[in-house]
Amino acid sequence: MPDPSAAELARFLEQRGDLSKPWNLQMLRLQKLKEEKADLTPEAYLDKLQDALQDLMRLGRFWDGREAEVFGGAFQPSEQIEPLPGSKEDR
Repeated sequence: MPDPSAAELARFLEQRGDLSKPWNLQMLRLQKLKEEKADLTPEAYLDKLQDALQDLMRLGRFWDGREAEVFGGAFQPSEQIEPLPGSKEDR
């Protein structure tokens, strides 16, 4: 199965309410850069890739305490703060 386009990925993340998560924004950014690669000079592509890497490194260890959510897809939001995705209370 091919990678989703940046537009498809953005729609998916938006539907899940995950566009505000920094690692998802980085994933979207890298997908957009991958799509733009053919239109960029090798130098411009490398510059954009280095900028993305620096921004990713600035996130630090954002996954500390959130390993299941970030790496395992096992995120369970608190029902008091946010309803479970797909529930009747979900937006």
